Amino acid sequence: MIDLPPMTPPLKRSVTIEGHRTSVSLEEAFWQELGRIAAARDETRAVLIARIDRARPAEVGLATAIRLFVLAELQAR
Repeated sequence: MIDLPPMTPPLKRSVTIEGHRTSVSLEEAFWQELGRIAAARDETRAVLIARIDRARPAEVGLATAIRLFVLAELQAR
């Protein structure tokens, strides 16, 4: 048997990116870690999401880009 972390279905939250509202669905663990990363950078989660959005390739969805960003940050520690 494998031990799994607490799991939630994706939670949809609204964010404003460069003046327009959009929604992003992420699991709670990703929302929490994204908030910790943003706080460590002394910026809001919305600002960090906007920066990820600007940096991602057009063919990669925003939720995927956020998950991969969080994963890369955790792996870099």
